[in-house]
Amino acid sequence: MSGADSPEILAAYDAVRSDKDETNWLLISYAAAVGDKLTLTGTGTGGLAELVSKLDDTQAQYGYVRVEYSNDSESKRVKFIFVVWIGEGVKVMRKARVSIESGNVKRVLAHHSIQVDARDRGDLEEGDIVTRLRKAGGADYNGGRG
Repeated sequence: MSGADSPEILAAYDAVRSDKDETNWLLISYAAAVGDKLTLTGTGTGGLAELVSKLDDTQAQYGYVRVEYSNDSESKRVKFIFVVWIGEGVKVMRKARVSIESGNVKRVLAHHSIQVDARDRGDLEEGDIVTRLRKAGGADYNGGRG
């Protein structure tokens, strides 16, 4: 595989999934401009907004984020999203390979509610993501209003 199953990436994945760890996102990038070798390039506790701030417009990257939201005053939901980021400056050959290589990453970061294919940071607005998670999760307690 391309390194998506490296010990560092697996440990970060476990941390994001754990209720006992504050880590709530991870970011995987290509190690070089050519090739499919992947490396863990970041983790953090600042949620989706922090992950978005780390995205590189010149790279294809993969993110995994824990998103918590409330359905009502009584319940809190925890969902996970898989992000496939292709920055506007990514070369054509890399873009073409991402569709194939993202499958390997997706197999390693297997537990997620939705996949978000992002080309611009606006694709990763938290309100829009929560709306998608509510729809994917079934019940919508807000009548469709995020």
